[in-house]
Amino acid sequence: MNDVIVVGTDGSPGADAAIAWAASDAARKGLRLELVHVIERGTYDLPRYPIPWLLKTLGEAAEAMLEQEAKTVMTRWPGLKVTTRLMTGSAVAELRAQAESAAELVVGSRGRGGFAGALLGSVSLGVAGHAHGTVVVVRPATAEHGQLVVGVDESDSSEPALAHAFAEASLRRVPLRAVYAYAVPVHAVSLNLDRLRHAQYEFIRDRLAPWRAKHPEVNVIEDITCVHPVTALTAASKDADLIVVGNRGHGGMASAVLGSVSHGVLHHAHCPVAVVRRRGARSRR
Repeated sequence: MNDVIVVGTDGSPGADAAIAWAASDAARKGLRLELVHVIERGTYDLPRYPIPWLLKTLGEAAEAMLEQEAKTVMTRWPGLKVTTRLMTGSAVAELRAQAESAAELVVGSRGRGGFAGALLGSVSLGVAGHAHGTVVVVRPATAEHGQLVVGVDESDSSEPALAHAFAEASLRRVPLRAVYAYAVPVHAVSLNLDRLRHAQYEFIRDRLAPWRAKHPEVNVIEDITCVHPVTALTAASKDADLIVVGNRGHGGMASAVLGSVSHGVLHHAHCPVAVVRRRGARSRR
């Protein structure tokens, strides 16, 4: 794993929250922090009417912003090593590339672009949906509760999420709530619901057993419920410092890069969301 946590910034309040979260996490893990800003050239390029000085002016303003943000971080976390990087191109593409080698990529839920009523910005959704690695999407003004949440399902995509969640809970020394939600078809009136419920409990115990053995120091709370996974995870996020989900999971479509559950959690969670995807994985097409 790389020794750096990368955080994307555009000077917005959402980016400030992401920087604070990333700095705190970097200090806790003994990693360095890199602040990255991407100038979206396409927003300003007018092929028929070029403005020669514009990119230079934008770059100077961005450098000043990054320098000030770095100073703010180093004042609050004096022992933290902070670097900055200015890039030009597509914010989604450049940040996705950073996620492949960073310990984590952290972004705000919304930046300066997008619609005022949107819960999640296009950059944060684009990065979380496609990046290979761990992407944390941070909402402003998140409180601390002393508990982490991880979503568990039947797919292999939840294994990297479980690895990340157990490691985080161990480092922070907080309980880990493992949420497994299942739905009973409305028409399945002939099912023995007690046997079904027992099978779900057996499944979650078997799924968590290897991770419990690897991290005996982590207090695991099994949360098994018969509701939609997004509903269960969103409810659990109200009392969590971080919710961890896989990039794809139960309910995802083969053509979708980000599973429907992860997508729903990103939009509705009340705390930061870590979307974890195994490095080197490729989406199913």
